[in-house]
Amino acid sequence: MEIAILLFDGTTHLDSVGPYEVLHNLPDTDVKFVAKAKGAYRDRCGMLSLNADFSLDEVTAPDILVVPGGGGADAAAEDRELTDWVAAVHATTTWTTSVCTGALILGGAGILDGIKATTHWRALDTLRTFGAEPVTERVVREGKVITAAGVSSGIDMALTLAAEVAGDDIAKAIQLGIEYDPEPPFDAGDHTKAPEDRIALWRAGINKIKR
Repeated sequence: MEIAILLFDGTTHLDSVGPYEVLHNLPDTDVKFVAKAKGAYRDRCGMLSLNADFSLDEVTAPDILVVPGGGGADAAAEDRELTDWVAAVHATTTWTTSVCTGALILGGAGILDGIKATTHWRALDTLRTFGAEPVTERVVREGKVITAAGVSSGIDMALTLAAEVAGDDIAKAIQLGIEYDPEPPFDAGDHTKAPEDRIALWRAGINKIKR
């Protein structure tokens, strides 16, 4: 089973690595990091990179597609080379998935038109421009398309997918192996319950604040 994880500059790498840590544990899998050109792709901060060992023309019929998001996803959603590839491989995938604002790239490829989808809260309204019906659920499945909300929800999406592919027992064993049993220190991860000042703090860019 071939699994393609798309890379581009400006990705949030946990969007890719979270699903990777789950999916590479599935039996008989071949995970490939794919991009327009082979090489390193950095996150929006420029401090962390992942390497693409395959170019788009080398991966044309993956069984599963994972599209991450991040600060570069908005531009990637308008990059015809990327979105044309996503649309082409989607035609034959068993599962097409996104994490965070990777949903915008699926939207740019015409995949979300007329279906429910989720993404990071900052981009939910943008989904409407692609004909999608945005919902605030953590993982949304519409046929063979699975979208996940922001960043950490990619692990939830991948475990959901693992259960579909290999059954609940395998998915549970993978969850045990990665010790995914979250107990967050704060009840602060839901944007619908967040105060406006906290939302504004995030939008302003926490890593830019001088102390």
